[in-house]
Amino acid sequence: MKIVVIGGTGLIGSVLVTKLREGGHEVTAASPSSGVDTITGAGLAEALEGANVVVDVANSPSFEDGPVLEFFQTSGRNLLAAEAAAGVGHHVALSIVGADLIPDSGYMRAKVAQEELIKSAKTPYTIVRAPQFFEFVGAIAEGGAAGDTVRLPPAPMQPIAAADVSAALAEIAVDQPANGTIELAGPEQIRQDDFVRQFLAAKQDTRQVVTDPDARYFGADVNDGSLVPAGPARVGATHFADWLTAKQTKDA
Repeated sequence: MKIVVIGGTGLIGSVLVTKLREGGHEVTAASPSSGVDTITGAGLAEALEGANVVVDVANSPSFEDGPVLEFFQTSGRNLLAAEAAAGVGHHVALSIVGADLIPDSGYMRAKVAQEELIKSAKTPYTIVRAPQFFEFVGAIAEGGAAGDTVRLPPAPMQPIAAADVSAALAEIAVDQPANGTIELAGPEQIRQDDFVRQFLAAKQDTRQVVTDPDARYFGADVNDGSLVPAGPARVGATHFADWLTAKQTKDA
């Protein structure tokens, strides 16, 4: 099977490419550095020629409201048009759990816009919604940081290891299109403040995590249902405590 991974050199894409190649598939890791640009359209037709599946895990270089929406809409339109022309049989896209439940986040609105483009296109598809990656815990901490404190809401999350996301995408890519959405989740639910509290403790970071129900998540209001799967989800194997231990060992 010929599979093109858009964003194939990033955190998720690089591991996904390796897993698919290990499965015996012909895989192209497509990114601007390899001459494939979904914004300008450069190299797209050539990369997609003969492709059976396209997996889109590309991310916007800017998280500002206007640029991020423009990125996902322009990239999505160009990619889906090129797929239709090439006769691609399955479009897989990585999105975010709860994207439609956090409308005051420009990034989430952009991901919902991307999903709508996919649903309205002719290519059979599977949208894969993943929760926050373990690897983003540091950014979440800094998002709530002010001096010696980190102020975060107690909103429940079910974060997942990036490697588990790549593994799930590798299986989904070679399966039949769902023409719907599959949600992923980590093996345990944890409050956002406790998620960061455990991370800082493991790093011996002395900043105090303050639980604040009114604190915002990257500028957006969240509640008990915003950051967890809406229904049954495919569950990753890696526990946060094990990931933390492995990270500490690697960083030592």
